[in-house]
Amino acid sequence: MLPMDLCHEKLMENIKPTLAYDESKDFDTWREQVREKLSELLGDMPTERCDLNIRVEWEKEHETFCEKRILFTPEENVDIPCHLWVPKNVQLPCPVAICLQGHTTGMHISLGKTIYPQDAAYINGGDRDLAVQAVQNGFAALSMEMRAFGELKSRIQLGNDPDAETTCAHPAMTALLMGRTLIGERVWDVSRAIDMLETMPEVIDTKKILLTGQSGGGTATYYAACMEPRITMAMPCCSICSYKRSILWRQHCVCNYIPHIAKYVDMGDLACLIAPRPLAIIAGVKDPDFHIDGSREIAQTIQKIYDKVGASDKFRLLEGPEGHRYYAGLAWPAVHELFG
Repeated sequence: MLPMDLCHEKLMENIKPTLAYDESKDFDTWREQVREKLSELLGDMPTERCDLNIRVEWEKEHETFCEKRILFTPEENVDIPCHLWVPKNVQLPCPVAICLQGHTTGMHISLGKTIYPQDAAYINGGDRDLAVQAVQNGFAALSMEMRAFGELKSRIQLGNDPDAETTCAHPAMTALLMGRTLIGERVWDVSRAIDMLETMPEVIDTKKILLTGQSGGGTATYYAACMEPRITMAMPCCSICSYKRSILWRQHCVCNYIPHIAKYVDMGDLACLIAPRPLAIIAGVKDPDFHIDGSREIAQTIQKIYDKVGASDKFRLLEGPEGHRYYAGLAWPAVHELFG
């Protein structure tokens, strides 16, 4: 008997996405079709933006930066915790890096803080202290918890064990019941975080927003940059790959799966919604979850799109020599080169 996986693998080989990039099509018309379809597939989010109800829980002075612990409300019945670090050695208002952690124990990893036994390996073994890096490079840093991670993990699925691994299977599946996707909710939260930053014009220059993240944080970075034009530059890491060589190739968390999307586009096609803004995709050549060949394939499509809009020099594929991790040594030189 043939394994079930073979059926889906053959289907994916033969599928021809109806909105795949085609140089012969009118670019602006096609891009609008992609925008409308992605918005539909990400699911039903609020039609109106509620009051953010911004609350500063505490403030703290550090040697090189000031820190605020903030809660904001992106939609009714949801509070997003975040930490804003503002460096002391820069002219204000300053650029900001929004930092999105992936499937780790939470946003404290971006802050370089260890709470659980596995945290040190996440940070030291993979450059995942994104906020620390941002401040060192002259950016304010907003580290925000993503739904189903860290402080926002599902109590129904995990119980009340504080040491349980973060997982998002239950909230991802319940979102589908209501015509939503968990990744769509995370994209919405990034957009509302920018709304919050716009209330701080004396501190944050919201014309200069970098969005970056690794793994699940990189996935959210990419889709958010597609949907949110206020993001100046996107830099996803170890997450951008053909669907065939990533989430079809091996089992991933269900938050990666957007129903029906492969019928219309592959990940590279979506870059039309980011171009001509700077985009740097980081991939690990030994990444067991996102095969480097799939990332290279997608990069070819993205480069064609950037060429088409006259922004050939605004896209980079950066290849790290190891596996599934962040690569600070590649990331920040690219930011200083492309960000402007």
